[in-house]
Amino acid sequence: MSKFTSEDIGRALEIDLLTYLQTREPEELVPLCGNVFCTKIHDSLKISNGMWMWWSRGFGGKSALSYLVKVKDYSFNDAVAELLDLRYSPQCVVPSAAPKKEKDKEFVLPDKAPNNNRAIGYLKRRGIAENIIRHCISNGSIYESLPMHNVVFVGFDEKNVPRYAGMRGTTERRYFGEASGSNKEYTFRLVSENADKVHFFESAIDLLSYATLLQMYGADLREHTLIALSGVYKTKDESKPAKLPDTLRSFLEKHPKAKTIYLHLDNDAAGRFAASSIMRHLSDSYTVINKPAPAGKDINEYLCRVLQLPQKSTKEEISMTNETPHCSPQNVGQMHRIAAQKKTERERER
Repeated sequence: MSKFTSEDIGRALEIDLLTYLQTREPEELVPLCGNVFCTKIHDSLKISNGMWMWWSRGFGGKSALSYLVKVKDYSFNDAVAELLDLRYSPQCVVPSAAPKKEKDKEFVLPDKAPNNNRAIGYLKRRGIAENIIRHCISNGSIYESLPMHNVVFVGFDEKNVPRYAGMRGTTERRYFGEASGSNKEYTFRLVSENADKVHFFESAIDLLSYATLLQMYGADLREHTLIALSGVYKTKDESKPAKLPDTLRSFLEKHPKAKTIYLHLDNDAAGRFAASSIMRHLSDSYTVINKPAPAGKDINEYLCRVLQLPQKSTKEEISMTNETPHCSPQNVGQMHRIAAQKKTERERER
């Protein structure tokens, strides 16, 4: 039972999460774009327009009170006491009303840097083949932004008009975000119009990593359709599947030739849950194959292992499976030579 009056609780509820963190833990706030923030300890917890959402866990709220209870594990009474103490401190300025949510924001691409050197260097450090990077730069789907020098991954609609832009930081600070007004039906992708098989990934980095692996095995990338979902999440009630990602739903509606779906999602709780949800939605109408990275947390971490590159740490070691051919560090050079040979043979056949 609460020891506070309804008036006390009402005053505590006036404090939104952004105000709380700005006053109590400013070092915890990480700006993304516009008025969107995440927290340093939980980079999938986004704060925007007076609300917050923890995407990897599938829940959120409107107030700092719900954040303290659901995320920080405060008791209700302790959370109210903390916010009342903040409410009457001179440093705290409580908004008079929650900001109105903007509707139909205009999509604006980030400004372009004079060159793409940092973006290329960052992607190469992640193990991605330079010719694939430069192909994407030439068609406008990748570039480097100003003033932060992020890598920008652009998604286009059916008329080749940019409709989406995801961003990744090129420094040691882990940063990712989306341009204001981005439409998630048109995320970053490499598309073959005739392909009846579609590969889906959580991120653009994983997509490009898989393209690099395909190339190493001598595959023709023009015969594959690869699409980034730009994130997945896990709902609180795991007995119910999450809704289909907008990107996946929209693509399948517009491409009836697609019959087989490969899911290369992360080897973590959110990735496994998202893959399970998609399979529950689509298995009656499509052949859905769950094919995460055979080792490591995600496709990029697996690529880095293959190439013996430094990789981000992972809490869970994933054992090798028989679903993907093993690519040992010793035969990477051989794979590149085979890929070049097969490419030459295809060109001769034409």
